[in-house]
This record gives sequence, structure tokens and C-alpha cells, in this order.
Amino acid sequence: MSSDRPPAGRFHDLLTRTLTGLVLGAVTLAAVAAGGVWTALLFALAAGAMIWELARITQTPIAAGVMILMAAGFASVLVTEAVLFRYGALVLALGAGLALATGLRRDPALLGGYAWIGAAMCCVEGLRDDPLYGFEAVLWLFVTVIASDVGGYFGGRLIGGPKLWPALSPKKTWAGSLAGMALAALTGAVFSRLTTGTFVHEVAPVSALVAFVAQLGDLGESAFKRRYGAKDSSGLLPGHGGVLDRLDALMAAAIVSAALTFWRGKSIFIW
Repeated sequence: MSSDRPPAGRFHDLLTRTLTGLVLGAVTLAAVAAGGVWTALLFALAAGAMIWELARITQTPIAAGVMILMAAGFASVLVTEAVLFRYGALVLALGAGLALATGLRRDPALLGGYAWIGAAMCCVEGLRDDPLYGFEAVLWLFVTVIASDVGGYFGGRLIGGPKLWPALSPKKTWAGSLAGMALAALTGAVFSRLTTGTFVHEVAPVSALVAFVAQLGDLGESAFKRRYGAKDSSGLLPGHGGVLDRLDALMAAAIVSAALTFWRGKSIFIW
């Protein structure tokens, strides 16, 4: 998530990151608040953009196969909104089959990344579809991941210290990771108290867990890009790189949150 320009200080990219984040936040909040097809369209577009970025990173030609994957990723989220998550997953499987039939190379990284992106966006839509706390669930997911990112950003730059995993991400530190988890726990607890008020003492540790998972998602994408020699997934989002760079942490958090919610068969705030 770094800029192409040489750093002018520890916070050289803060203004650009903040402005882009505010715009993205406003659009996302409006779409998630509206619910239904508006939420689905937002995350369907995100899925299509990230699959395009995935092909770009893996140096896969943007031909018929990739276009089919993009269309299937887009459609899977809309199908999840219209019917159920399992049918969205079926669309993803059919899309992969059709893409391979067109001659798309059987690249495990490309196909695995496609499935991960599509499933994650379907999970976000599935959480929003909950009639009881759908809006709060998605909002909690976002604020928790953002808190983890903000805590990690400032904790890493102000405290520094040993690197978390220098082979994958040379900038991330243990201090930043712990600061991100702590801020996520606090933010999750405050959010629960101000909204649903349910099980605040449980929401706090789960928020910290989700923050940790989000950090793993961020590290995973860093490892993926490093494997292919890519710095950013694209330049679509100034200060953040590409959509995949911005949502890598959210996708991991969404899949874990949705798995927990769907497995229990209850709303995310009623574990």
C-alpha cells in the first residue's frame, strides 16, 4: 500500500490515503445503508475489478477466459442477493468451468484467487441480507477492519520495533499488529454498545480476532504480489493501490465472520 514516489516522511501518504478513504467510505456507507441491489451492485463491481487486477498480477491476458471470470464474479454477488449464498457459489463454479473451456490456463493462483474474491464478496452480501442486524453486521465488519488498519499504521510508525514478517511485508511490525488488534477490540465494543448493545463483552474479543485475520489477509496478498513481482494490484485507488490492495484484509475478515454467522445460524451479534 505504498506510493510510487519517494517518502517525504513517516506520514507522507496520509493525506492521499485519507481523502481516498473518505470517498470510498461515503459511497460504501450509502450503498450498504440502502441494502438490497445497491449493496450487491457495489460488491459485484468490486469483485469484477479485483478479478481483473488478479489477472493483471498473474500476467494473464485479458481475453475471453478472464472476461468470463469477471462476469461470473459480478453475477455471483447479485445471485447471492436475489437467492442464497449457495447459488452464488454455484455461479462461481460454472464461471470457472466456462473459462477453462475457452482455453484459460489452469493456473491455481488465478483460479484460487478468483474463488476467494467471489466467495468473499458473496459473504459480505450474505451478511447484509440478515433481516435482523444485516446493516450493523457489515458496518461492524468495516469499522473493525479499518480500526485494525489505522491502529497498525500509527502503531507501526510511532512505535516501530521488530518486524512482523519481513519476508512478506517489510513495513509491518509486531507493535503495529498488536495496536491494530487493540484498537479493533475497542472499536468493536464501542460500536456494539452504540448500536445493538448485544454481548459487548463478546464482540470485543471477536473484533480482535477478526482484526488478526484481516492482517493475515493483508500479508497473504503481499506474499501473492511478491511472488509475481507486483508492487500494487493496480492504480485504481490513489494512496491505496488497487481494489484488491484495499479489500485484501476485508475479504479474509468477511469469510471468517460469515462462516461463524452461517454456521451458528444466528445474526452476527448474537453468537
